[in-house]
Amino acid sequence: MPPLPDGTPVGTLILAGLIGSAQWPGFAASREARDGAPDPLDRWSRRLIDGLAAELGAAALYPFGGSPYHPFQRWARRAEPVFPSPLGMLVHPEFGLWHSYRGALLLSERWPLPRREVAKNPCDGCADRPCLSACPVGAFFRPGAYDERACASHLEASAGSDCRSGGCLARRACPVGREHAYGSEQARFYIDAFVAARRSPA
Repeated sequence: MPPLPDGTPVGTLILAGLIGSAQWPGFAASREARDGAPDPLDRWSRRLIDGLAAELGAAALYPFGGSPYHPFQRWARRAEPVFPSPLGMLVHPEFGLWHSYRGALLLSERWPLPRREVAKNPCDGCADRPCLSACPVGAFFRPGAYDERACASHLEASAGSDCRSGGCLARRACPVGREHAYGSEQARFYIDAFVAARRSPA
């Protein structure tokens, strides 16, 4: 774990993120969502998390924006009961695949934290694994393997309209946490961002 900017060791790391569609209305109404500039969700996340960091005297780190790349998934697995799913994303026993980490706060103080919840990986009891067979182009043919090129090509073709309008069919096939699934506007936002990123020059 990196130290604070002044070299002080980190006493507490707090992850900040989104659960399902709960925070989506706040983002959708934000100036970042409406100004037409690139990366609205990243800019919104920075504004809110940087504000919290200033209030708490903390440093903020993000899983986006390029190098250095921080181990958010490793931090998440230490903080809460999330597990690698067959799709590669972390699955939560309650929220399923419908959660994301938008940043982290690093504090020098050691805060009292609740004991980490103990839970089983919900994928272990899922014999059918519908997430692996739901993709129309088999982008998740094997657990942990993702054919990004096949996925992107499908999304840009007329046959990919269902995925474009409602979100990834493989993700939607997971039976865990379906009540937290993204609404259509949020799902389209993420798919459109993925397609736009693929089109952008490296």
